[in-house]
Amino acid sequence: MSKRGLVLYLHVHQPWRVRDYSVFETGVVHDYFREGSDHYAANEVIFNKVVEKSYRPMNALLKKILDSQPDFKISLSISGVFLEQAEAWAPDVLDSFKVLVATGRVEIVAETYYHSLAFFYSDSEFERQVELHRDKIRDLFGVETTAFRNTELAYNDRLAKWADEKGFKAIITEGWDKVLGWRSPNYVYRPDGTQQIKLLMKNYKMSDDIAFRFGNRDWSEWPLSADRYTTWANDALGDGDVLNLFMDYETFGENVWDDTGIFNFFETFVAEWAKNEHNTFYTITEAAEAFDASDSVSMPDTVTWADAERDLSAWLGNSMQQEAMRHLYNLEDDVLRSADMDLISDWRRLTTSDHPYYMSTKYSSDGDVHAYFSPYESPYDAFLYYMNAVRDVRYRVMDSPARGEL
Repeated sequence: MSKRGLVLYLHVHQPWRVRDYSVFETGVVHDYFREGSDHYAANEVIFNKVVEKSYRPMNALLKKILDSQPDFKISLSISGVFLEQAEAWAPDVLDSFKVLVATGRVEIVAETYYHSLAFFYSDSEFERQVELHRDKIRDLFGVETTAFRNTELAYNDRLAKWADEKGFKAIITEGWDKVLGWRSPNYVYRPDGTQQIKLLMKNYKMSDDIAFRFGNRDWSEWPLSADRYTTWANDALGDGDVLNLFMDYETFGENVWDDTGIFNFFETFVAEWAKNEHNTFYTITEAAEAFDASDSVSMPDTVTWADAERDLSAWLGNSMQQEAMRHLYNLEDDVLRSADMDLISDWRRLTTSDHPYYMSTKYSSDGDVHAYFSPYESPYDAFLYYMNAVRDVRYRVMDSPARGEL
């Protein structure tokens, strides 16, 4: 009988942000992602800031824990656009991720290379981006991916069937109450209509205690100690199989700053969890293999891990977002047929989901989160610069030597 376990999953991602790209530059200047501190989207500046605050210290901490805790395991998804930036600006960070993976106890999870919403617009482009990502992971880390996550944990029955047919052993999403009903996220499930693949669902209450509430001084439980959180974790799991704690990698050091004690909290929590002889750690794939499915789960409507609605409204909730994605994907066939690799790369960078996320006009706490992550003064600026870039992509397609074949 398998021990009950903790499944820790962190997502590593940085987008190529569109700079303050003017309509007067369209058709003339094609560098939508230009660097420099005088631009809204100073990608290298932002990347290196997060490197110092999060990636370097958290990678060092994970290596320390892996060395000291022989049962410790963790799963990571690392977007292709993050890997591009790490190769260019922080190769030591990429090397430190390689060291972690080389331990054999850090699983890399498959996703779309460009962290895109392609699944909802183009099956063929979605599959291409998944394969690009699997190739990149194979090339850099020398491992095969056996678990899958879609962008922002966006999930539905159709995605599960696709992943099952592609041979993935596990897939993950949000353990949303409206879907689970009376069931618990602390079990392994079978997606409805699939044959082999298993479904793991995030325990969002326990995950969000770290990702969103840990540094909040107005929270009734602040400051949260590792001992108290370990008690919560043991109680929450109870007789369940797995406690799935899923969050962004940048939670550690960037979204929740070092001075809150987040790094020490994580190290102590891992050690406290491991002290219980009934507890262990699993990667996502290992958890899927260790436990039988307790039930089947159907999600005909898309569920994500974002905002109060847990749907796609964070990216497609207003007309700006919808129009931006419609215009972008309408260019797909022409862009790919151009065989211009620079043009194709730029178009694919524009598929990254962060772009429509910055265009959100939500209010209240969700709106505050969108504004926190956005490099723009307003969602309208994000839309304006993005659409100027899309317009320029169209001009480049028209000027392509392959235009006559379109």
